[in-house]
Amino acid sequence: MDANDARCYLNYLLTLSIRKEEAFGPLAFTFIKSETFENSCLLPDEKFTLLMATIQAFTNEPKRYTQKLDVLKKALHLLGQSNYSDARLSQTLEFEIRKTETELEIYNSAMRAPCRHEFDQQRLIVQSEAPHYFLDLAQKRAAAYYRDKFTLSREAKAAQHFGGKGRKFEPKNQDVHREFPGACGPFMNSRVNAFHLLLPFDLKISRQPDDPLDAGVRIFYSKNGYSFPLTCEMDRLCSYYDGEVLEIPMDDPNLLFISVSRVKDREFRCPYAGTEPGVPADAVYPRQVLERSGCLGVFFQIVTNFKVWFDSTIVSVLVQGAPDLHEYGLLGGAGLLTRTHASDKVPAYAESIREPWQDGLSFNFVNMHVQLAPGVDTAFVPYNTPIFTLYPVLSKPCYRIEESQDAERAWQAEHLPPRK
Repeated sequence: MDANDARCYLNYLLTLSIRKEEAFGPLAFTFIKSETFENSCLLPDEKFTLLMATIQAFTNEPKRYTQKLDVLKKALHLLGQSNYSDARLSQTLEFEIRKTETELEIYNSAMRAPCRHEFDQQRLIVQSEAPHYFLDLAQKRAAAYYRDKFTLSREAKAAQHFGGKGRKFEPKNQDVHREFPGACGPFMNSRVNAFHLLLPFDLKISRQPDDPLDAGVRIFYSKNGYSFPLTCEMDRLCSYYDGEVLEIPMDDPNLLFISVSRVKDREFRCPYAGTEPGVPADAVYPRQVLERSGCLGVFFQIVTNFKVWFDSTIVSVLVQGAPDLHEYGLLGGAGLLTRTHASDKVPAYAESIREPWQDGLSFNFVNMHVQLAPGVDTAFVPYNTPIFTLYPVLSKPCYRIEESQDAERAWQAEHLPPRK
């Protein structure tokens, strides 16, 4: 963009400003941040005019003040070089800078409010057959997955700082698009700042036996309240336990065909996977996971031997399907781990040998429970896709829910002198 093009674009932007167009702020801010604005032959007066118009277009939200401060300081720097140079205008800009800095500091202090109660940092201790994958690689893969999926474009980031006063219906104007999921803090926190369970291999769940994945297949008769493992011999379905031939047609709507691929994450290592005769090394772990998994009614339960220890007097652990699991045709179950669960085998839940760090801690196994979404016959989850999420939460005795007026009265009774 040469000087003539830059000046034409500047005039276009100022026209948008005069007309109060919603696109002015994002376009002007992007232009100001570009090298063209800094290196073009635009006059200081022209640059200053655009900066002042952009300052007025910023949305009056504290989280936009960092960008607004940058533009204010640029305007103050250019003021002395322009024909608008004036002591009163300079004082006004300096006052706006100080005011914005103060409000930004107040906002940041409020956002970083210290905890009122002294709690020791709680530890969630994990025992797993593949700790390097689940605790390190999987978390990096999940964060990268969500960043790649929801990261805002440069134009979308610029649009966040501006709001049109008189908005028009412009669904095709990309410059004013700012309602993206990635722009919502709570939305992204539930994804990027959570602990996710992933698998290093592909997973397919289907009601048809067609095109299974290559590492292994399991078949289940699965309906609400009842499930039964099956095998297939000579195109006939048989009992998994004794081989009895069962008169179940292949198109029965209660059948589930679960298949897995070989390990596809090249950095995955499982020291406990061992070997199986005639089975490729990268298929051993997926087959082991598939073999020990089962159905809980309509839910398929993926078992990875992921065990978590925690202080149940302070912390509970919420486990549920990953936020975007529905996009793959699956719905995830949800559960709250509050203390040691003791309804299974004694050796698993009451170990005869306990380590010193286990004293006072509860534990539970975190299994992933998924089912096909309504109307979906086949679901495919690629490897390194978040399937389940863990959220540590306060144990119920550690908090209470009360009405705001009750809280205000309690505060007044504690801090204000009694009335005579």
